[in-house]
Amino acid sequence: MTGCAWLLTSKRKLPVPVAPSIVQTVTGEELVGRLNDQWAKFETMTAKVDIQASHLQDKKGEATDYPTFRSVLLLRKPGMLRIRGLAPVVQSVLFDLGSDGTKFTLMVPPKSKAYTGFNAGRGKSANWYENLRPGFLFDAMMVRGLSEDELYSVTAETVTEEDATKKHLIARPEYVLSVMRRKAGTQELAPVRIIRFHREDLMPYEQDLYDDKGALETQVIYGSYLDFHGMTYPGTITLRRPQDEYELVMGVETVTANIPLKDSQFEVMVPEGTPVQKLE
Repeated sequence: MTGCAWLLTSKRKLPVPVAPSIVQTVTGEELVGRLNDQWAKFETMTAKVDIQASHLQDKKGEATDYPTFRSVLLLRKPGMLRIRGLAPVVQSVLFDLGSDGTKFTLMVPPKSKAYTGFNAGRGKSANWYENLRPGFLFDAMMVRGLSEDELYSVTAETVTEEDATKKHLIARPEYVLSVMRRKAGTQELAPVRIIRFHREDLMPYEQDLYDDKGALETQVIYGSYLDFHGMTYPGTITLRRPQDEYELVMGVETVTANIPLKDSQFEVMVPEGTPVQKLE
């Protein structure tokens, strides 16, 4: 057998991924505890961001990109949100969206039209921008802690990426936190969220949120974290809504945390005589 040519072996070099210099190790309980603690300490946030919106038509293989515009955001727990979009150059108001956490009002001055609806559920409009909901945006801007009725599991994985500039592979050790709820009267667990953490800093870099049928509803990608006057926050946030066919890429310019915000700051005033459409 040792004389058979087909048994001859040879060695070859394989690329060795470069691992980060710091890889932290925590238990699943500790990881969830960190997330819950960060959520508990959060009360309010104000931010200025530049938003690039895109209408993604995957079936046609087309995407329509809209001009980047400046926005001012206000957030207050548990789900209040206000965002005003400003037109480039002239800085006139493109839209004004406010929510008390349950219901929202959207004013669009260029169209002299207003919309109202509920945060929960998906929009059904043929116009993708009419399917924007403040609840999705709030969940993208702040990663919530786990509620008492949610179950979780944590796994450790390593993602290998190629660094095109340095022409070598990079190993990215990560923790994957899967958040689930038990379906009433069954042994089935329904997916709620999957959050991925880099183990260099234990900060979330991706969050996938699922609807009640288990389909991916929202995907959020968090860019490199920066220091905004003592608050560590992503420098970019990419929100994708595959079922609604749109994407928002937000470049974060300023962030301020935990300053007092009044209820009135989340109210959108609709001028008298403006047509108001109720959105499903």
